[in-house]
Amino acid sequence: MNIFFENANAAVSESLDNNSYSLIFVLLTFLIIFYFFLFRPQQKKDKQHKILMNSLSLGDEVMTKSGFLGRISKIKENGYILLQLNDKTEVFIKKDFIVSLIPKGTLKSL
Repeated sequence: MNIFFENANAAVSESLDNNSYSLIFVLLTFLIIFYFFLFRPQQKKDKQHKILMNSLSLGDEVMTKSGFLGRISKIKENGYILLQLNDKTEVFIKKDFIVSLIPKGTLKSL
């Protein structure tokens, strides 16, 4: 009877050793998948946004996250921009809220 228990104990300890290696392999696989599908695209997007923020200049026509279209009339050193929405309306917005540049002349065509 002891022979059966010894064989069973040996089989269980062997399967636990193999199981720990497979667990590490599965965890590494998930980490790699998360990196390539979540973290790396977000890093690329952040890098492109930072390039956009550094390329802004006076007179550029931009679109904000809230959907405002306007022309940059003043850039402050503290990270704010005076955005001219039309001839009479100007608003201060944070520079980070600009989503994209739009082609010049778009505001006049609207």
